[in-house]
Amino acid sequence: MPGATYPLEPQVVPPVDTPYRRIQTKIPVPESLSTLEDLRRYEPLSMTGQPLVVWDRAEGCQVHDKWGNMWLDWSSGVLVTNAGHGRKELIAAICEQARHGLLHNYCFPSEHRAKLAKRLVELAPEGIEKCFLLTTGSEATECAVKLARTHGLTVGGREKIGLVSFQHAFHGRTLGAQMIGGIPSLKEWIVNLDPAMVQVAFPDGFRCPDTSFDFFLKQLDQQGVAPSQTAGVITETYQGGGASFAPPEYIQALRAWCDEHDIVLIMDEVQAAFGRTGTHFWGFQHYGILPDLICCGKGISSSLPLSCVLGKTDLMDQYPAGSMTSTHTGNPVCCAAALASLDLIVNEKLVDNATRMGALLHRLLGELKDRHPEVCASLQGKGLVAGLHLVKPGGVEPDPDLAFQVVKRSVEKGLLFFSPVGFQGATVKISPPLTINEAQVREGAETLEEALGEALGQT
Repeated sequence: MPGATYPLEPQVVPPVDTPYRRIQTKIPVPESLSTLEDLRRYEPLSMTGQPLVVWDRAEGCQVHDKWGNMWLDWSSGVLVTNAGHGRKELIAAICEQARHGLLHNYCFPSEHRAKLAKRLVELAPEGIEKCFLLTTGSEATECAVKLARTHGLTVGGREKIGLVSFQHAFHGRTLGAQMIGGIPSLKEWIVNLDPAMVQVAFPDGFRCPDTSFDFFLKQLDQQGVAPSQTAGVITETYQGGGASFAPPEYIQALRAWCDEHDIVLIMDEVQAAFGRTGTHFWGFQHYGILPDLICCGKGISSSLPLSCVLGKTDLMDQYPAGSMTSTHTGNPVCCAAALASLDLIVNEKLVDNATRMGALLHRLLGELKDRHPEVCASLQGKGLVAGLHLVKPGGVEPDPDLAFQVVKRSVEKGLLFFSPVGFQGATVKISPPLTINEAQVREGAETLEEALGEALGQT
């Protein structure tokens, strides 16, 4: 049921009242229907895919509506609120900058932009020397593709323009980002796809059991792609739809292959950076490699729209003054939010919390999976991101209907997810704020299992 629309008819659901969840109305709330109807009338159909919770405010790991309901948020607003919702430090930084009187300054110099670029480079591993601030994740991945291809033209001529990416990958919704993406249905509208952009299977060990780097090379050979024609390789640190990581030795072999053939390695960290995966500040550090370019977004500010590309000087400085800019680059209010968010992540040791709470989360989800092996085919992820892959009983065929029902019933119980994503929409994606505590992890896991049990009883 990927892309399903939630019905507007309010349903009676059992009341919930715990320290972290509260449901005391029908769902959707009858009083919210005028807002929901206006959204359906005035917005495109594509915007109707999320559960019908009309957010009013959010704090920490909780989302509230105006009618007394409260959800334990296991979405982080699609992996944005790493430092938690509505943190007073973020609000103070945003308000202070707004009151100061500078809301926009294009590419003219600003102190906030300088501070944030410096801070991000300092937080990156040695070898990452420059930061280009942008607005969206799509803008960041498009920029990285441009830089990789430009480098390829410089070192290998007009034949070295190829971009290799991975099946099922998601890199954004703009033209170039969708062409390098690995979801065919999202790029049918393009028609004239760039033949120099090719995809290979992602070595997740689940849908692609062959996780050898030799298989990567074999697939390129089968598609007639030579290293001399390849400008860059881009991969999500973990595939966002299913929280799937590649084996470290695979990515290390990929890094060595890129070095050997002067190919730019791009890690799309839009979902993975800023402590999300636990153990490390950056998700790619799980692989023990250094990318040439890093794309960031989402959790960079825990709030306002901001993204960036981080990279080595020789790649980042390929374009002369004024020829690679962005209208809202380093917006001062967004920069203030990002600086405050980074301080919270570092000072409150949220990476450590993601490691501890992530270990508990994955243990509890693993136990849930073991109790329902007939439909829970795989659990993937690290730290505070996980993907529970659901299949039809007794097989490996993805079950999007079951995933939809699990999320719908979870929301009715006060546990908030965004709609199923991943393989044909059959993955329940779990990504709470990095501030989550043990009690919230345990309560969320119990609620998820209740929802799964109820969904299985109906399907």
